[in-house]
Amino acid sequence: MKKNELKLQVAAAIQACLDKKAEELSILEMEKGSGAFTDYFVLCSGTNPRQVQAIADEVELRLKAADLRPAHVEGYKQGEWILVDYVDFVVHVFSEKARKFYDLERLWKTARRLAPSELEPEPKRRAAAATKPKPKTKNKTKKKSATSPRKHAAAPGRNQA
Repeated sequence: MKKNELKLQVAAAIQACLDKKAEELSILEMEKGSGAFTDYFVLCSGTNPRQVQAIADEVELRLKAADLRPAHVEGYKQGEWILVDYVDFVVHVFSEKARKFYDLERLWKTARRLAPSELEPEPKRRAAAATKPKPKTKNKTKKKSATSPRKHAAAPGRNQA
């Protein structure tokens, strides 16, 4: 699979999580020699089993619209830790308690942490970096007229000589 296509799919999964108010979103890019079975982990938390299930449902729905179905889903019924496996990336949706207990970020501490913005396809990022910001225009202020009464007035509290 092309790297840009994969990044778009992961970005869609992330947006699905965010749309369902997932908390503590983490993206881990797995190292090639680490023994990882996938390229990315997307981790997030829900506050209760229903929200955990709703987040997993939205991920599946969003990616199904892009004609991508998970190879495997595990833990849905319990709603504590739902694993949605898309082979090239895995989405982990946790309850707060399960997230702390399993602490996958610690287990995969050699993985590179990414921000969602880093999953933009390469050409878009280069094009955005190549565009120059517009030059700042000078702030045009009105000139005070020579007949302004304040021009020659003494500042308040000062003695006039």
